[in-house]
Amino acid sequence: MATYRTLDDLECRGKRVLLRADLNVPLKDGKVADDSRITRLAPTITELAEKGAKVAVLSHFGRPKGKRDPAFSLRPVLPALERALSGENVLFVEDCVGEKARRVVAALKPGEVALLENLRFHPGEEANSPEFARELAALGDLYVNDAFSASHRAHASIALLPRLLPAAAGRLMEAELRALESALEAPQRPVLALVGGAKVSTKLDLLGNLVGKVNILALCGAMANTILFAEGFDVGRSLCEREMAESAGRLLALARERNCRLILPEDAVVAAELSPSAPTRTVAIASVPSDAMILDIGPRTVEGIRAALREARTLLWNGPLGAFETPPFDRGTAAVAREVATLTQAGKMRSIAGGGDTLAALAAAGCLEGLSYVSTAGGAFLEWLEGRELPGVKALEPIDRDHSGTSRFP
Repeated sequence: MATYRTLDDLECRGKRVLLRADLNVPLKDGKVADDSRITRLAPTITELAEKGAKVAVLSHFGRPKGKRDPAFSLRPVLPALERALSGENVLFVEDCVGEKARRVVAALKPGEVALLENLRFHPGEEANSPEFARELAALGDLYVNDAFSASHRAHASIALLPRLLPAAAGRLMEAELRALESALEAPQRPVLALVGGAKVSTKLDLLGNLVGKVNILALCGAMANTILFAEGFDVGRSLCEREMAESAGRLLALARERNCRLILPEDAVVAAELSPSAPTRTVAIASVPSDAMILDIGPRTVEGIRAALREARTLLWNGPLGAFETPPFDRGTAAVAREVATLTQAGKMRSIAGGGDTLAALAAAGCLEGLSYVSTAGGAFLEWLEGRELPGVKALEPIDRDHSGTSRFP
């Protein structure tokens, strides 16, 4: 993995620092409903401010399609950002480019912070426009990317702006890169990847990359139904991409070719409908009723995964293992999450998880704080696991390696 400047490498006292953040957070009744991305960004802002930087925070919000739309203003995020900064005042700027924005940012005193309006109010952002990137660059002296979760986008503030100013990774970006490197580039083995979710079609690239990098691959959730169908099992009325059976078969063959041990559900919790009040049965995978749906992994599958977890030294987790949003079909995911947290806290495993549904499932199980690292990134996390090059990571200028060529991230 390449090496990148971090905040340790920047002399930023008195300098205008353009901090690319991801404040694309959910709102409810005009207020931030989940501030996890904001609280994770706060340490980078605080550190820059304490070092005497003039901090201008750049972010997108929603999909205004290149036009100014009050429904997508970043202003409602301001109170949550100020709370995350322990009540420090943050100035809101009505635009992210132009003379007024330049004047306001230049007038900031060392240690002060401004939040600029939605980047996507300008079509040049998503069009990756060099002209728009130059307009942004005119605001600052230095650039810091702390938006790993947006770094899979080839947008102007992500891919071009860091080429116009001295650039570095913020603390959240640095933590994300370190966690992912530890899991895929130089992991402690055996490595177990636990992959769930609804559709195998959306994760074929991910799975194809993982079978060449991990020792054990456990497949669960509705996507496992397609794999089971390809193996000749009747999955009843379960969600299943039957048209993907051939691709699923090739994946199975690739895993065997690369000596990646596969764990598939042995038993399942089934019901006639996805409802909290629906009668449930636990059946062997070979005995799924034709009129039932697989909605969770069964106890034998849970125990098989727990045994594999006790064997592993590194875990990558993406996707819930059942329909966790609807109890009682959350039990399998919760049981596995508790085992992961226990092993992690005992120092027996390094565990990295990511993806929106994964975070929600871990939070519901009360295990969000029990893992080594939980990524708030969705698409970027998946694309990294797929082995893709992320524009925002690539754009950060590498610094000199030491003679061994090793990463600066331990």
